[in-house]
Amino acid sequence: MQKQSKLAQIPQIRFAGFTDPWERRKLGEVADIVGGGTPSTAISEYWDGDIDWYAPAEISDQIFVNSSQRKITTEGLINSSAKILPVGTILFTSRAGIGKTAILAKESCTNQGFQSIIPHKKELDSYFIFSRTEELKRYGETVGAGSTFVEVSGKQMSNMNLMMPSLAEQTKIGELFANLDNLITLHQRKVEKLKKIKAAMLSKAFI
Repeated sequence: MQKQSKLAQIPQIRFAGFTDPWERRKLGEVADIVGGGTPSTAISEYWDGDIDWYAPAEISDQIFVNSSQRKITTEGLINSSAKILPVGTILFTSRAGIGKTAILAKESCTNQGFQSIIPHKKELDSYFIFSRTEELKRYGETVGAGSTFVEVSGKQMSNMNLMMPSLAEQTKIGELFANLDNLITLHQRKVEKLKKIKAAMLSKAFI
């Protein structure tokens, strides 16, 4: 049993130079979990400002986000439970489709449909935790509960157990998956361009 436990703490693929076993940590120990809020829609002074304010429907397949569809004013921020989230925060949708994620490339806030993950700078790498989106999603869907629709709370997300390596190893892993995601995006753009070329040629190739 002891041998199996030890093996469970070491991933099958690893960067050279890293030998320490991973440690089990609660997400709330290495990050702050922050909810959002919505200013009153009846007060026009709270809206159409310069503060980005995200809703879950805006989070899809993109990795980084830097401009929301709707924006609020400083007055709207002050008079709601919305909070400014720093660059590097992982937006995590907690209702209306649990588990969609994106990384903030610009300070922003969200509505109450998120439990956003703010990594502690010396403990958690943003891209490392973003790369574990499927784990976060599965956990959120498992523990979420609600009478009208499934929802996961900030406390529940804070209690999530994750195996964690050192910050240095997290950074290396994050860089690896960031490079892979960049390649995937590049090739997807090439495929879309080729599809358009094909469609144009098809329209002219036959009588």
